[in-house]
Amino acid sequence: MRRKIPSTTALVSFEAAARHESFTKAAQELSLTQGAICRQIASLEEFLSVELFRRSRRGVKLTEAGLSYSRRVATQLDAVERDTLSVMGQQGANVIELAVVPTFGTQWLLPRLKDFQQQHPEVTVNLTNRTRPFLFADTDFDAAIYFGDADWSGTESHRLMGENPMPVCSPSLLGAKGQLSAKEIADLPLLQQTTRPYAWRQWFNARQLNIPRDMTGPRYELFSMLAQAAMHEMGIALIPPFLIQRELAEKRLVIANEHSLPSIKAYYLMIPDRKVESASLRAFRDWLIHQANSYNPEGQGLSNIS
Repeated sequence: MRRKIPSTTALVSFEAAARHESFTKAAQELSLTQGAICRQIASLEEFLSVELFRRSRRGVKLTEAGLSYSRRVATQLDAVERDTLSVMGQQGANVIELAVVPTFGTQWLLPRLKDFQQQHPEVTVNLTNRTRPFLFADTDFDAAIYFGDADWSGTESHRLMGENPMPVCSPSLLGAKGQLSAKEIADLPLLQQTTRPYAWRQWFNARQLNIPRDMTGPRYELFSMLAQAAMHEMGIALIPPFLIQRELAEKRLVIANEHSLPSIKAYYLMIPDRKVESASLRAFRDWLIHQANSYNPEGQGLSNIS
């Protein structure tokens, strides 16, 4: 069945004319005659059975329907252009499209990725933020790094590391004390992580404390946001130390209490079953697991779950 889609030439002509609200300027931009632009717009209006421009002696002006359609067309043409440039730039290259949880990607993976590039210069790794599981069949992703329980249908999972977050805060909040007790922490503003709503409750329970306000306090979606809030003395946060190595080394954040919250869930590399034989993905998988094991104090090895 033939798609109900106008010609690309007509859409490009319309987008330019709508952006300039001028057939003359659109013709100049596209190196066409004004007559050609007029014909393309007319054919598009006939195809849609909708008037897109109002013509007058003073020029043209978008109708309400034309304005709405122009915005949608511009968005879709931009997407087609991006995809086209991406394909053109990837000729002959092995490309891995990797979905990754944001803070893990920026704070742990990116500082190590140069090593993979040096070992495998023929492979390009593109990173895109994703915080939730998705259907690989509905996306262009080749693999994903996410935090969870590895229950992801149709994938091969490789455990990288747990989180084991610890209470951290600004040095000025700690003051002259080397550490804060759990009861002292309970009296401070507790910074909450949106996707870990019970983290503070679990941490206090492990210290045999029942704190009524353990789920109160400002909530932030990303660990990077929590770290910024803690550095600005807005409260105390539970953050995995491996995600704030620079902040800890530069003393912008300090460990407020040495007790961590053991991880039940973990960071996993997820590869869809249809991609497991990819040579570039196997190389990335082996490198990533080696990096995780080299850093990981848990000493966890490779774990596969289909």
